[in-house]
Amino acid sequence: MRPTTAPIGFHLPICTHHEYESPREVVRDSRLSLAEKRALLASWASDANAVASSPALRAPKGLKSPVPVSDILEALRALDSDPRHPPGGRPARLRSLERCLAA
Repeated sequence: MRPTTAPIGFHLPICTHHEYESPREVVRDSRLSLAEKRALLASWASDANAVASSPALRAPKGLKSPVPVSDILEALRALDSDPRHPPGGRPARLRSLERCLAA
């Protein structure tokens, strides 16, 4: 049997995502722990909340208007301490000289 990965004492948040108008409000809510914010945003971003005709939007029950999944993912990134655009730029793959010589 697979052990649980949830930390001891972790409970899903009592409040639900329909209390919030945007994912940024979840990030700003000081009542929630970091793990609770992640769980709430992840449940909001799940495919179960996807709008059938527009899969890039999420519309959980009780929410006034659909929210782009990109906004939810941006809120999840805001919880991380990593920079959005790390220094050094985008990694680039170099061509192998061995492949060119073999052709």
